[in-house]
Amino acid sequence: MSDNRASCLKGKGVTKIFGFGDKKTVAVNNVDFDFREGEIVSIVGESGSGKTTLSKMLLGLISVTEGEVLFQGQPRDISTGQKRREYWKGIQAIFQDPFSSYNMFNKIDSVLLDCINMRGGKSLPYEKKFEMMREACSFVNLEFKELTNKYPFELSGGQMQRLMIARIFLLKPKILLADEPTSMIDACSRATILDMLLKLRDEINMTIIFITHDIGLAYYISDSVYIMEHGKFVEHGKAEEVILHPKAAYTQRLINDVPKIYEEWDLSTV
Repeated sequence: MSDNRASCLKGKGVTKIFGFGDKKTVAVNNVDFDFREGEIVSIVGESGSGKTTLSKMLLGLISVTEGEVLFQGQPRDISTGQKRREYWKGIQAIFQDPFSSYNMFNKIDSVLLDCINMRGGKSLPYEKKFEMMREACSFVNLEFKELTNKYPFELSGGQMQRLMIARIFLLKPKILLADEPTSMIDACSRATILDMLLKLRDEINMTIIFITHDIGLAYYISDSVYIMEHGKFVEHGKAEEVILHPKAAYTQRLINDVPKIYEEWDLSTV
């Protein structure tokens, strides 16, 4: 990925502290980052490393204690509900657990119609909306006619994750934050979901930020990788450079914990 791509999401000294005094916890500690248009980025770390807390700050779901987040080159302003909704037009998420990502009392038609309305299509005739929903479902290999009038709980986990991507197809955000989006589905569906996300990136030049503990996945899909330990980025750079030539001891340990990576990569020839 060329470094001359425009910056879409940037952070300077971003910090998140929970609690006060002796009981305070620094979950994210003074991190800098710069994610660019059309780039695939992975933030890699073990459970408790701070990566999910960072993702919630990027989405505007929790506040930033210190530091600054810039969106498309400007300081991010989500100080009101209206400004936050406007921000969410540009950044969306797919979460690890599809079952907690939906209001189970809203039918699938309503889930998809909300996306169309959010993108300014509220006044469109229903026939046009129907075609948009059908196209979005077709993109993720679902048949809308088989989903209409159903509730999310009537779908399998894999179908729910595909429906989440159909939402992204309709919303077309500039940034997609994917927090372990394939960890709860089988290997075959996992590959399909990843292929769909990469295809969507290619179609609309969307930046994808993967939050993952899987350093092998990060190597496979990413342009850039950030390695996170105890709330800090201990290493970042191009995926091949970071993973094939790790400098930080923590990165080396993550790789050593996945022996098959070394079996498949002949590092002596790199």
